[in-house]
Amino acid sequence: MDLPIIATTLTSREIKVLHLEPTDVCQLACPACAREIDPEFNKSWRNHLTVEQIQKYFSNEQIAQMDKMFMCGDYGDPAAGQYTLEIYRWFRSINPGIVLGMNTNGALQNTAWWRELATIVNQSQDYVVFSIDGLEDTNHIYRVNCNWNKLMDNAAAFIAAGGLAHWDMLVYQHNQHQVDSAEQLAREMGFKWFRAKVSKRPYVNQLEFPVGWQRSNQNTGNIHCHALEESSIYIDAQGRISPCCWLGNRQSNFVTDFEIIKASWSTPTPDPICKRSCSSSSDKTNFIAQWQREVELC
Repeated sequence: MDLPIIATTLTSREIKVLHLEPTDVCQLACPACAREIDPEFNKSWRNHLTVEQIQKYFSNEQIAQMDKMFMCGDYGDPAAGQYTLEIYRWFRSINPGIVLGMNTNGALQNTAWWRELATIVNQSQDYVVFSIDGLEDTNHIYRVNCNWNKLMDNAAAFIAAGGLAHWDMLVYQHNQHQVDSAEQLAREMGFKWFRAKVSKRPYVNQLEFPVGWQRSNQNTGNIHCHALEESSIYIDAQGRISPCCWLGNRQSNFVTDFEIIKASWSTPTPDPICKRSCSSSSDKTNFIAQWQREVELC
């Protein structure tokens, strides 16, 4: 099988973690999301990643050697994916011990779908991250168009069916007074983890930095590449392969050569996406430094 040069370069190393964007469809309009700020993205697109597209890059034998597969991405929500459950089942059938994960706004599909997901994503290290930015009166301010009752019903159904759920909260001025209450609700509902962070994305519209929270300065030290350190790779909803979702967060000039990008790290002008995400200080990259509260609830 002849793969594109970029795919051959990226998959020549052993991959332990696979990051998938199963679709570029999402019902929300979060103001700092790539869906809203990328002028090259077309919201009418309806791309859905298939098992066959993944098989272009990885054999069953390679899948069997992986440690983790998770779904997130840049433009869509995994729960909107037409083949999301099928892909999870396929990975589990080939690699029964693989860790399966997902990041979602939680307000898509119905409770039956979430109960079914819990029967597949059902091992001790598996998880679903529900991105919930406050309570009923504030979550929709960033998660524009999110149906709170549907989100709560879906999360409750997933947890009741045995799924391990994490609550991730973006903190702004408009919801910072609810961090403790959100943590308490997460505890009462049976979430396993609660995490709160300040965003490094643009503070647009009514979004304002929370008062009293630590503003993480952009590190400018050496680049500690997250993809290389965890041996991961990314496939987007169009079936394109990239070192990571940050480098895959562009429609044109979609990662022409990872070797060129890596070579830039030792120059005065490293790739700007790598610099923004993976520059480090005191062993913390800009991405990791966002998290300011992490609590294991049960």
